[in-house]
Amino acid sequence: MKDLMMLKDVFESSSLADDNVGGDSHISPNIIKKVLLVGYNGANNTGSEARLIAIIEDLRQVLGPEVQITVPTLNEENLRRYLEEDAFLHIAPIPSIFLFPIRKLVKEHDLVLLVEGSCYMDTWTSALLWAFLWTTKCAHDLGKPCIAYAVDAGELSSLNQYLVKREASKTDLIITRTKQATKRLESIGVTAAIKTTADTAFNFHEDQSDHDLMKTMWPESPLGVVGLAIVDFSLWPVVIRPWGRKEDLYKWPYYFSRSPKRNEARKRLVEGWSRIADQVILKHGKKIILFCMEELDEPLARDIRQKMEHEDRCRIISSREFNASQITSLLGQLDLLVTSRYHAAVLSLRSRVPQIAVGHDPRLDSIYQDLGLYEDYFLSHCTPNLWKDLDEKINLLLEDPDLQQPHLEQGYEEQLSLSQKNPILLREFLQSKNLGWHHE
Repeated sequence: MKDLMMLKDVFESSSLADDNVGGDSHISPNIIKKVLLVGYNGANNTGSEARLIAIIEDLRQVLGPEVQITVPTLNEENLRRYLEEDAFLHIAPIPSIFLFPIRKLVKEHDLVLLVEGSCYMDTWTSALLWAFLWTTKCAHDLGKPCIAYAVDAGELSSLNQYLVKREASKTDLIITRTKQATKRLESIGVTAAIKTTADTAFNFHEDQSDHDLMKTMWPESPLGVVGLAIVDFSLWPVVIRPWGRKEDLYKWPYYFSRSPKRNEARKRLVEGWSRIADQVILKHGKKIILFCMEELDEPLARDIRQKMEHEDRCRIISSREFNASQITSLLGQLDLLVTSRYHAAVLSLRSRVPQIAVGHDPRLDSIYQDLGLYEDYFLSHCTPNLWKDLDEKINLLLEDPDLQQPHLEQGYEEQLSLSQKNPILLREFLQSKNLGWHHE
């Protein structure tokens, strides 16, 4: 806990002086042989999984198939579910108190990439943000090139705005995945070079063997399926405590937030989503899939299903059991998606699935603005008549699925083209810094 209590002082200090080599040495010629990918790895989160796999492919495209890649994680067992180690890909378990282990890893590598989409925001927990800022600081102090790779920016406390302005400005290159993310970083005074592209998951492709997963799993659904990608925001942000209730423990010393107000908000989510699911079944004869794009949403999904009158026509699909390829396949075969998860929107877009967002944070807001869907198909969770408005939009799109098609078609092509610029920007950055690599 001492490390965490001293975190602000550590950020303020010049470095942990034992191995500081100066912030300007990263412009010297160097050969990139080892790359460190720092993100939300191993959390049974579909979006992080899809991003990580796509980023590894980008790196191999630019640096060659034999580049050494290291993926640190707080949960080694989960990460090994979808990432297989070999001679060139390594998994590095790290503890919850991350300061010195991350610094050691940064020191051992030639290039550092921040690969978590929700990079510059404290929606989930300040600790995650601090890990990314600490990584950036270490890279700067140790003279290692550091890139934030197709990331987002969102809500920040006053302290975290200050830290982001100070530490993110030391990043050699920030690539954001939406225009709004770039504006947010610039508005708080981040001075690093910033480029805007799109999320790396637009380049993620499911396995051919998963294409018929819906028919295999649910052959008796000729009238189609509607997906609800829910999220339990009453748990967040995770807070740092020396102790707490066992049922609230995420991973020591991180605990989920609990309060009567948050419990009431969760109750409203259960009632609202269960009612929407039943209405879709009764009005349109559809089956329902509750998507848990992160394992932590499972308890909410189970409560929603249990509250439904027609729970026999509803299934729960969780990232704990299904990998990103399987979930992408199922998302692509929906008649309609209603999502509170950013990556459900992204991974369904290739199949032009009509969609509606119920947003809890700026990420869906941003992507819907870029897709041209914001005005008509984005609903804030604070909307006074949320469930009534959502029901009307669902009815509209199920009765006329072609309404969104021009936006979906154009939006997908634009986002795919932008996401394909990520490895191009990486290559251009290495060339601009006179950084070579062992594979041309």
